[in-house]
Amino acid sequence: MSIEQQIEELRAELSWCDDAAERRQIEAELRTIETQWKRRNRAQQCDDQVCRHR
Repeated sequence: MSIEQQIEELRAELSWCDDAAERRQIEAELRTIETQWKRRNRAQQCDDQVCRHR
């Protein structure tokens, strides 16, 4: 499953979850996976910029 799919799935779970403890767990997972997604995108942008300067 891609990072984007994981984010979508966690957001969907969060939208219907009404248990406070479970919401906190889902929110923590979502923050973690969003951070991974941002890092991956930043790394990709850096790679793209290096390639353009060659």
